[in-house]
Amino acid sequence: MYDIVGDIHGHAAELEALLTKMGYRQGECGWRHPARKVIFLGDFIDRGPEQCKTVAIARAMVESGQALAVMGNHEFNAVAYATPDPDRDGQHLRPHTEKNCGQHQRYLDQVGEGSALHREHIAWFKTLPLYLDLPEFRVVHACWHPEQLDKIAPYIDERQRIREYAWPMLTRLGEAGFEALETLLKGLEIPLPQGHSFFDKDRNPRCHIRSQWWNRAAVTYRDLALVPEEAMARIPHTPVPADILPGYDGHKPVFVGHYWLTGTPAPLDEHIACLDYSVVAKDGGKLCAYRWDGKQTLSAERFCWVE
Repeated sequence: MYDIVGDIHGHAAELEALLTKMGYRQGECGWRHPARKVIFLGDFIDRGPEQCKTVAIARAMVESGQALAVMGNHEFNAVAYATPDPDRDGQHLRPHTEKNCGQHQRYLDQVGEGSALHREHIAWFKTLPLYLDLPEFRVVHACWHPEQLDKIAPYIDERQRIREYAWPMLTRLGEAGFEALETLLKGLEIPLPQGHSFFDKDRNPRCHIRSQWWNRAAVTYRDLALVPEEAMARIPHTPVPADILPGYDGHKPVFVGHYWLTGTPAPLDEHIACLDYSVVAKDGGKLCAYRWDGKQTLSAERFCWVE
């Protein structure tokens, strides 16, 4: 059986508390459980106070066979930020702009940019698969999207890891795999009708909304939008074209992170659960897990968390 753990963002103390609550114990080879394993949903780094320790805990569990993990958008960004662009002298695959540096600086300060440990982290991040399609359920950081999964296939190997040659292609707007990667790791974004825009939580202007791709009952842009509350009034209450959302076949459960949910953890529907409950938030943030019991219908009773 598995315990699926949401975005940690460098909060190692909360991770250890959650593992302890779920019956894992720390030994010479890291954390383990006599009958269960962890699946990490990615986003180990950025923002929190103990990012290197968080990576160390997760990496040790994966390498000792006590856990599986998928890549989050923050691991993808970290690799791209550290990788020179082969086609642009002096540039990196993720440009070192003020915005990108600001989002990543706390991690770089803790790991030591360019250090041996930093290089180790980048090498390990590259081994993380983009998704898992297990016999019992599916795992992806942000969005299970069949069309985009098909499009990403030429860029990944048989274990769903990004092929070395594909990194530049997946970081460039306009390349065939760029949108697929963005959707799987950052969520399905929908362009707003012409003339509409809003500011995100970092005050960056946006003309696309991150969507509740799982919400089959939603019919308008505002119904689907995942935007700051103060921006909601700027999202039009007009119908979204019917072909935009992928839906979900419900063949087996799917677990995601990424979305900074709040409140009491519960499934998004009977087959979909998000496990990112904003551990970084100072008021009410949680590090959350789902304790898989083999049942195809998800239940709020299987959520476990620490605040």
